[in-house]
Parts: sequence; C-alpha cells; structure tokens
Amino acid sequence: MDAHEWDQRYQEQELVWGVEPNRFVVEVVADLPPGRALDVAAGEGRNAVWLAEQGWQVTASDFSAVAVERGKRIARERGVEVEWLCADARNPAPRREGYDLVLLSYLQLPPDDWRRVLTEAVRAMAPGGRLVSIGHALDNLIHGVGGPQDPKVLHIPEDIAFAVTEIAAAEGFAVRVERAEQVTREVATDDGPRTAIDSLVVVHRSS
Repeated sequence: MDAHEWDQRYQEQELVWGVEPNRFVVEVVADLPPGRALDVAAGEGRNAVWLAEQGWQVTASDFSAVAVERGKRIARERGVEVEWLCADARNPAPRREGYDLVLLSYLQLPPDDWRRVLTEAVRAMAPGGRLVSIGHALDNLIHGVGGPQDPKVLHIPEDIAFAVTEIAAAEGFAVRVERAEQVTREVATDDGPRTAIDSLVVVHRSS
C-alpha cells in the first residue's frame, strides 16, 4: 500500500492499531534508561507516545499525513512531546543522528526496500544504542493468523540479525545480537482466540 492508500485506511477507522504500545516494545524497552528514540513508520504513534511517557525523547516518522496528524493529537491529549516527521521509511532518513533506540515495528516491505530501511536504521544507532525489529514472521503464514499473506514481506529473525550485523560491519562498527527469535501473541478472531507468530530482533551497538 502507498501513502494515499494508508491515508484512506486511517481516515476510515479511528485508531487502526489502538492506543496501547506493542507488548514486545514494552518488554524490551521497559528496563532501558530513557534516551533518544527513533520510531520508523510509527503509524498513529502508539509506541512513540508510550516511549515519550517513559521519559524518552522521541522522533516518530510515517509516510501517512493522516497518521502523523493523529499521532500529534494523541501526544497532545496524553501531555507528552513527540517530534513528528512525515517521511517514507524507504527513502534515506531525513536526519542521520545517533539514537539510543531505533524501532521498526511491523514494517513489512519487499527485500530491497527492507534492506534499505535496515541500512538507515543501523546508521541511525548511537554507540551503545539498540535496534529493535518486530514484525509478522514467515511462519505466521502457515502456522499463525493475520498479517500479510505475501511471503516476500514476512520476517525471519535470524536473517534480520545477520543483515544488521553485516550492515554494521560495512559501516565500521560492531553489534551484538541480544535476541533473534520468534514470539507469539494471542489474537481475538471470529472463531475464538488464535496465536500469531512474530519475529523479534534486538541488536546492541558497541559503545
């Protein structure tokens, strides 16, 4: 879907993704000291706003102008500051600064676009920072529920961890993979609760 199609989707439904942060974002970030965070393809800002509430200085970007305006409104209503950018994750980052946390949450793209996003995300990490990637896993296509049905855009955690390590090496620094695994979450469906399978990767840049 392009930006126009996402604009339409956001216009047709209030809070497409809800207001609560993703459970795996909370799990990974809860014990980290607040710093500077970049939320790429942030949607309506559920993770960005939560991060700001935890004391993070957050920059959130999305290519849907409707999502960005909604994210700004939610941040105001919750009394937190979030810097919002209307930007396409597939293009070079508007700014390449050192972030203590770079978040890629359910950004499902074809391989070439995804590699470009990963490259920009790795470059955006500050020394000592972390990159967190959460997405619908390839195994979800057969064994899970929901999410995209195109295997080309689904995630394999070990492949993402390898790509991040390779990109970092090309940029001249080392990273340590803290997590690269499949995780599950319960999803309510018309047929009752089902289990969705996600990919979770956490990579720590050396200081």
